[in-house]
Amino acid sequence: MTSDPAHSGQPQLPLVWAIGELRAALNRGYGFPGDADDFEADLAREIDHADPADLSGAVRLVEEFRGRLIARQDPTFSVSVAAAVAEIQATRMMSQ
Repeated sequence: MTSDPAHSGQPQLPLVWAIGELRAALNRGYGFPGDADDFEADLAREIDHADPADLSGAVRLVEEFRGRLIARQDPTFSVSVAAAVAEIQATRMMSQ
């Protein structure tokens, strides 16, 4: 079972500037469950379908997953998501 660095007292996420660093952080479990596999599949798809002169899709993907890593390490992120889910559920129950 993979440990959860966000809650296990491990050091904070190292700076992630290069694709190799991003891969390493995802493979160490710093992202959300499944992020490492999703990143590899999405990156391969972006590269396979990209114009060699325009890798902006791959750049966007790296930025997206870098943001996911940062969000996952933010202690207020989970609290904010839980509050939003509770609000949505309450709204749905009131409208029934």
